[in-house]
Amino acid sequence: MSNPDNKYTKLRWILTISGLLLYMVDIFMDVAVALKYFQDKDYVWAGLTMVFILVGLVVTQIFSYAWYIDDMNDVMINPGRTEEISGMSTGVLTVIHLFGMGIFTRYYHLLKKAFEVVWTSARTDDHHKLFCHATDLSMLKMFEAFLESVPQLLLQLYIVLGHNESSVIQYLCMAFSFFNAAWALVDYRRCLRRSIPRFREMPSGLPAAVYLLYKLCTITSRILSYTLLLMLSIYSTIALPILWLLATIWTHTLKTDFCSTLTSKHKRLEFLYRAVVGVILMFTFFNVKGQDTKVAMTVYYCFYTLMNILTLSLLGFLKPGLQKGTFLMTVSGVISWGSVLGLVSLVLYYLFLHPRETLREADEVDGIGREVVITGRINNFLQP
Repeated sequence: MSNPDNKYTKLRWILTISGLLLYMVDIFMDVAVALKYFQDKDYVWAGLTMVFILVGLVVTQIFSYAWYIDDMNDVMINPGRTEEISGMSTGVLTVIHLFGMGIFTRYYHLLKKAFEVVWTSARTDDHHKLFCHATDLSMLKMFEAFLESVPQLLLQLYIVLGHNESSVIQYLCMAFSFFNAAWALVDYRRCLRRSIPRFREMPSGLPAAVYLLYKLCTITSRILSYTLLLMLSIYSTIALPILWLLATIWTHTLKTDFCSTLTSKHKRLEFLYRAVVGVILMFTFFNVKGQDTKVAMTVYYCFYTLMNILTLSLLGFLKPGLQKGTFLMTVSGVISWGSVLGLVSLVLYYLFLHPRETLREADEVDGIGREVVITGRINNFLQP
């Protein structure tokens, strides 16, 4: 008997539209900020803002294209091995992604297929396929969030706090970047767990709220900590590439095989994937290979706590004058209490609220003997 929690509901369809709108508004606000900097002749800020936008756009298009080609060559997804996927040939896919429309195309096909299913069909495997499509999209959105939205937050906070340059458009940009990152995290967690039958879906309500609080508090305090670090000295910018390099090297030592299911010419994307995961690990912890990570998570958050304490201590010793500002005092308080609240939420979630049991594959059978097929790519996704 099918589980109603595993159905792609009408509410989920509406929320998908909300995610698309939020994604579009976030990009629009970032471009607007870049144009404002350009008009004010702040070319460095304008250039950095555009770099973050382009990096997020290019990386997501690369992975989106590779995954379409991967699906085209997958006999389970494309049994006839036709030269098209979702009605698009390789040439059409190339043009779409060269113009940066990969995510919008995925949104279009997901919304179209979901509309047909949630209003006309009740087949469990159709709902599962929708969640597989949604998981691909949610991971691309998470890539974009950590390559574009989160760095934008860091940049705008640095400009506002360190250079006393603020405007309404900057605050709006930060707000939408924050909500885009938050939405990406929640959407990714829910889609991934619903697309893999052996994972038990986290119940809504308190578990989801505590998990979200853990992620948001730790990420927010980390971003603010990096911002204060940059304010201490321009030379502290060297620390960020070093942290990224360490995270990327650690990911490389784990020998991730996320791109192992792709065609041979795309397997080199594993190095790009590890570099992207390195960026994500700069801001939050993810289970990179779906393994037991108690030790790794403990070490990660010990380092996280130490870095936050060190940043606040250096601010007090090296820049005592900065502490006189009410805004900066507030930021320091948010880092401190955000770290405490985030770590407490982390402990509470994994002690009492995290679903520990896994579902058998048979639990996902729709009642007539049809088993759910899962792509190897989804099995290798980052585990939240």
